[in-house]
Amino acid sequence: MPSLQTWATCCCIFPFSTNLSCDHIFGTEKSSTYPIPPIIIPTIQYIMRVLSSALLVLSVLSSSTSAFTPTSSSSSSRSALNMANPEKSAFLTSETAAACIDIAGGSPLYAYSLEKLEQAADACLAFPNAYGLTVRYAMKACPNSSILKFFNSKNIHIDASSGYEVKRAMSAGIPAENISLSTQELPADFVDLVKMGIKVNACSVSQLERFGQAFEGTGQKVGIRVNPGVGSGGFSKSTTAFSKTNVGGPSSSFGIWHALVDDGTVPAVVEKYGLTVERIHTHIGSGSEPSIWQQVAVKSLSFCKVWDTVEALNLGGGYKVGRNEGEPTTDLQEIGKPVTEAFKEFAAENGRELKLEIEPGTYLVAMGGALVSTVQDKVFTTGEGSHTFLKLDSGMTDVLRPSLYGAIHPITVFPASGKTEDVGSETEDVVVVGHCCESGDLMTPKPGEPEDLSERTLRKAEIGDILVMDGSGAYCAGMSTKNYNSFPEAPEVLVDREGKAHLIRQRQPLEQVYQNEVTISDSVF
Repeated sequence: MPSLQTWATCCCIFPFSTNLSCDHIFGTEKSSTYPIPPIIIPTIQYIMRVLSSALLVLSVLSSSTSAFTPTSSSSSSRSALNMANPEKSAFLTSETAAACIDIAGGSPLYAYSLEKLEQAADACLAFPNAYGLTVRYAMKACPNSSILKFFNSKNIHIDASSGYEVKRAMSAGIPAENISLSTQELPADFVDLVKMGIKVNACSVSQLERFGQAFEGTGQKVGIRVNPGVGSGGFSKSTTAFSKTNVGGPSSSFGIWHALVDDGTVPAVVEKYGLTVERIHTHIGSGSEPSIWQQVAVKSLSFCKVWDTVEALNLGGGYKVGRNEGEPTTDLQEIGKPVTEAFKEFAAENGRELKLEIEPGTYLVAMGGALVSTVQDKVFTTGEGSHTFLKLDSGMTDVLRPSLYGAIHPITVFPASGKTEDVGSETEDVVVVGHCCESGDLMTPKPGEPEDLSERTLRKAEIGDILVMDGSGAYCAGMSTKNYNSFPEAPEVLVDREGKAHLIRQRQPLEQVYQNEVTISDSVF
């Protein structure tokens, strides 16, 4: 005899069947079926809907467990519930999240874990290499001076993407000789930066020409960034098509196209100005496939053969980081060992022992940071396509990745009390949105589809509860629509090894948002 729950399931799943009996569902079907006359189908559909609702209510009431408690016979349900209701985020508990809010003077804020940052730094510094390694932090990922200083204390150098980043790093105390500049826009004062000790990678033929004209006949050292012909980014399967996270291949403007090295164009410019090429640089994308990264690494060694003055090969970064359960994180030891062997083979064939440089950004800081927000409103719609919405006091002004890439971040809801003992177990399916007057300010898009929303099963939240978005250490504080709707820049907090919160950036005063505006005479109007 089927159970009450099974009968309810039958009515819910097959309320509109016109040629199906429950015998089919329970495995007792006969050899034939009997079609239902079409004239009575609407009446039967109505009755089945009513029965399904009633039976589901009875099935819940007849159960000895809560509607939100998994039964002991279903490990998969229990796993799903625990995923939706973690008692702590990647590194924050209810108490530490509340402490961060207190020291920041409210939410939203970015929180960083010193322990997580150190773990990632140690993993990068252990990257396999044959003849020496330099790890450069891609500071665009999160440029706060405290983070730059911490990595500097670990002897991690800096990869800068603009002249402004160079000066920002130097103002944080980073030695000029530890900074490398690879940029889409060569700064007007690049000559002064080079004289200070900054290393420059020419990223186009025109950049190389300008560099050569400034240092003609001096033998000045320079790096060459090469587009190896393929790319790989976390939001694209293609190695040649355009992607927002793909910076290699024919659809990318980054670097000097490899054919211009092979056909003699670049070597001719180098010879023309008497430059010394000391480094070859390649980078194929953020969140790249490890296998493609390895292939490009081997190919990049061929460019090092062009100039016998090359001392180092910089293979960029872009290592995958699994922000969510089930997502892979690149094993640096696994991808590094074959590359090490390739470096040894190069040395045996060419008589040169090249040093290895890598430039991780996401890998160093992604899981070491979180956006801490408050649920400031909760609304719902009804009918087809309806949803329950959690409105945060943050949004694309703080974390742009979901709106830009369709990126998915782990989300944890903590009680407003800031006490773990108050963490509940009830869940609900919600859409999480930001505070901007912008329909695209969406925190829970469909994976990889920023134009479409998706519901997430989270702990049931009330207005005033704390919501934490993990995986927000990289390309969040440093890459967002700051000051849109005149929202001030959020503060940043560093959580030390003992769990104590330290303010490392204050909330931006509103006046600072518009302080550079210039008042003109009313007569102009």
